[in-house]
Amino acid sequence: MKKKLVILSGAGISQESGLKTFRDMGGLWEQYNVTEVASPEAWEQNPELVLQFYNERRKQLWSAKPNKGHLGIAELERWFDVDVVTQNVDDLHEQAGSTSVLHLHGELRKARSTVEPDLVYTLKHWELKWGDTCEKGSQLRPHIVWFGEDVPEFEKATAIAQKADIFVVVGTSLVVYPAAGLVHYIRSGTPVFVIDPNKPDAVMQNVEYIQKKAGRGVELLTEKLEKFR
Repeated sequence: MKKKLVILSGAGISQESGLKTFRDMGGLWEQYNVTEVASPEAWEQNPELVLQFYNERRKQLWSAKPNKGHLGIAELERWFDVDVVTQNVDDLHEQAGSTSVLHLHGELRKARSTVEPDLVYTLKHWELKWGDTCEKGSQLRPHIVWFGEDVPEFEKATAIAQKADIFVVVGTSLVVYPAAGLVHYIRSGTPVFVIDPNKPDAVMQNVEYIQKKAGRGVELLTEKLEKFR
């Protein structure tokens, strides 16, 4: 039976595909705080600005491709039962071939109804406009977990973390909660690998640090995991 390999991924892995974080977007967005474009209050006060922000992010994603990090993680399914829990809202893990991906913070390619959260739609184009509605006639909003909103998939993520035989952190500094709290659900004695150019401040037991960017780090991880196959 294959060992359960759980991977927690963050923005660092997608940056190598050219996807910019909010702080990197520059231009118009330099005058805004992230909560002014990614919170329920922002949506209430200026929904068209929020839509514009996510349209720009979505437009980037439409032309982005998975990098060596994403592809290397997908390849690990040959030897392990892999679950990816990601803080990223892009679908580059899926594009790379990963078959079990849980998005903690929502999905950029999707939109949902403002009156019925369970009505979720996959977008066929990068642009979501004011006036685009669900089947009940209500405005669609980005299918994103905004600041101040609950993280509905977190309980599912903790259940996945508890089953891990090996736990890997890649592209995240372990400071964004609740995602960073997943490391507290790992069973005692579980080997942990952290891929990050900078050693995170978080101190964990049983950890091996791979101080590389995601692409090269996943290559080195694959070599280190040979003994667990």
